Amino acid sequence: MCSEPDIEDYGDFLRKKKTKADNNTLLHRFRSKRGLFVTDVTKTEWCERQMEFSLFSEEWKNNEGKPMDFGGGKRITEAMKAGRNRHVQLQLEVHTRVGLKVKSREDDMAMKLVNFINGVNQLLFDGLTRELPILSFAFAEGIWMVGKIDEVQMPKAKKDHNPVLVETKTRFQDTIPSEAQKRNGRIQLMCYKYLWDNLVAHAHHDFPSKQLYDYFELNPRGTLSKDLQAACDESGFTALTLGDVVRCYQNTCKMLPPSNDMLVLRYESQRDHSVLDEEKIAYDEGWVKSEIRSCLELWLGQREASYVAEDEQWKCGYCDFVSECQGYTDTESESTESPASDYSSE
Repeated sequence: MCSEPDIEDYGDFLRKKKTKADNNTLLHRFRSKRGLFVTDVTKTEWCERQMEFSLFSEEWKNNEGKPMDFGGGKRITEAMKAGRNRHVQLQLEVHTRVGLKVKSREDDMAMKLVNFINGVNQLLFDGLTRELPILSFAFAEGIWMVGKIDEVQMPKAKKDHNPVLVETKTRFQDTIPSEAQKRNGRIQLMCYKYLWDNLVAHAHHDFPSKQLYDYFELNPRGTLSKDLQAACDESGFTALTLGDVVRCYQNTCKMLPPSNDMLVLRYESQRDHSVLDEEKIAYDEGWVKSEIRSCLELWLGQREASYVAEDEQWKCGYCDFVSECQGYTDTESESTESPASDYSSE
C-alpha cells in the first residue's frame, strides 16, 4: 500500500498541479501576502463550513460595508471581550507595550520580527515570555504560517533546556471543556511546536530569507521608519533595513533549542482567573502534520469543505451561519458547550 505524502512533499506535488485555478483558492484569495494563520487550521478543524462562511462573510462586509442579510460575521460576545482583556493583562505582567507608527509592509514585518527577538531574549534571561509572535516556513511552495504563542517558559529542571509552550484559554462558564474543544486546543499547541522546531532546524542552514521577501512582497533594502530603527536600537542591535532585522532574526533563532515535547493546555475561569483544567500533552508530530495536511487540501482547493460530524452537531447551535448551512439538521441535542466559551489570543 502506498503511503500518504509527507507534508514536506507537498511542494513537488503542488508544482505539478499548479494551474490558473490557484488564484481562486482560499489561500490565495484570503491569505495572499499574509500567510496561513494557526487559527485558520484550528477553525478548519472545528467546522470547515463555518470557517468558509466566515471568510466570505468578512469579504462581503469589507466590500459592501454591511453584513450579509442572514447576519453572518463573528459576534463579539462579552465572553470574547473578557478573554481578550485577560490576555492583555497576562501580557502586561511581563511586557510593556510601546506604540509604533508603521509606514510600510517592511515596517510591519520588522515589528513582528523585533517582537519575536525581544520575546526570545526575555525568555533566555527571565525564563518566561508571553504573546510571542512566530513566523515559520512549515511547508514548501511558498506556504507560510504565522501565529502567536500565549506563553513560553523555561523548564524548572536544570537538565532540561527545551522551552515549554503553553496555551491559556479563558472560559465564560466554570466547566471542563468538551473533548472537541480540547482536541482543537491540542492542534493549536502542536502547530506552534511544529513551527518553532522548523524555525530552529533551518536557522543554521537553508534559512529562507529570499522566500520570505518574495512571498510577502518585501524589499530587504527598503529603509525602515525612524520608529522601527529606534525600536531596534532599544532591542540591542542596529538595523536600517528589513534585511538587517531578518539577519538578527536568524541569529536569534540560532540560539534556540527545539521546544519541549511536553505541551501545556490551560483553561481558566473568566470570573476569578482560577485554573479549571490543565492538561499536559505529549507532542504527536504525525497527528498534527496530518491535521495540517487535511487543512491544506481545503485551502488549496483540492476538495470541498465538509460538515461537522453528526455527534458534534451541537456546535451548530452556536454558529452564526446555521440558517444558511445545508448540513445542519435540528437534532434537538442539548449541550452547555460553546465555541465562545473559550478564548485564545491569536
